[in-house]
Amino acid sequence: MKTILYIIQKEFKQIFRNKAMLPIIFVLPLLQLVILSNAATFEIKNIKFSFVDHDHTPLSRALIDKFRASNYFNIIDDFPSEKVASSAMKKGNVDVILEIPQYFEKDLLKDKRTSLSVIINAIDGAAAGVENVYINQIIQSFNKKIKTTLLQSSDVKYLPKSIMSIPSFWYNKTLNYKTFMVPGILVLLVTMITLFLSGMNIVREKEIGTLEQINVTPIKKYQFIIGKLFPFWVLGLLLLTIGLIIAKLLFNVPMVGSIFLLYLYTSIYILVILGMGLFISNFTDTQQQAMFIAWFFVVIFILMSGLFTPVESMPKWAQFLTEFNPIKYFVEIIRMVMLKGSSFTDILPLFIKTLIYAIIMNGLAVWSYKKTT
Repeated sequence: MKTILYIIQKEFKQIFRNKAMLPIIFVLPLLQLVILSNAATFEIKNIKFSFVDHDHTPLSRALIDKFRASNYFNIIDDFPSEKVASSAMKKGNVDVILEIPQYFEKDLLKDKRTSLSVIINAIDGAAAGVENVYINQIIQSFNKKIKTTLLQSSDVKYLPKSIMSIPSFWYNKTLNYKTFMVPGILVLLVTMITLFLSGMNIVREKEIGTLEQINVTPIKKYQFIIGKLFPFWVLGLLLLTIGLIIAKLLFNVPMVGSIFLLYLYTSIYILVILGMGLFISNFTDTQQQAMFIAWFFVVIFILMSGLFTPVESMPKWAQFLTEFNPIKYFVEIIRMVMLKGSSFTDILPLFIKTLIYAIIMNGLAVWSYKKTT
């Protein structure tokens, strides 16, 4: 036990003596949490909206005013023709073109129906889908408002009564995207820091030549590995603590569930990441190699974790692969515990998977580490 404590003491001294490493460990992750939480948003705002009004009647102007009053649309210009508007869209100056046909008001008064042309820039398919929903909601609202004024009273009595739905928003009553994103980004930062540091740690010993000196000492393999990884396990929990404080004070993210349960799971999860880092370092000779391989796996894990895109929207084969993604487990659990108040029973299946993952990864890491005497 004393041997392990001496190794741990040595590791902490090395970490805090490296002045360039401290900002990377503590300052940069916190800046990333603040910046990414504000930048990574699913909300679509400031949509560049334009229109081509061939009718120029009170009703066509009233429809345009509905878009002008919306917080999501930014009226760019009134184009004389669809050709000019399309040219502006090709240049990236316009996102949506609403074309109101000639005799719009006349057809609506006479035939009780008319049509509109809406052109949406769909390079970003997800954003285009959201924009289409916004447009349809505004048109439906406009249609409902004018229906009672345009239809004769004899027609109104045959119309069905409107159905009103009253939504109840659970777990995120204010519909604030930061409540959803901040816990996931916190998982991302804890993962990246612990993986990169543990992956480069033993490789650094190889580069400076101290690993050979350690290998010829009576220090046992398990003592060396525990002493090497324990400081980064502590740093991972410390990063989580600071991140949770920022999430509460700066973003007002609710913490409904048990903080103790969150730390319990995180302590197991960090073992998975440390095992990966050690496994990578055993097969690399330079810190650049370790960083490149770690970054390769991190990018795949992040994109397939459900942090930015729902796992349910992925192809079946991708959904199957996500079952081997530890970041997916942590993202789900931190949101369940913080936002839903889930108990240990609720997260038990994912907890067991993570525990098995930790045993396998650390077993492979210990097995692959060669200590020569």
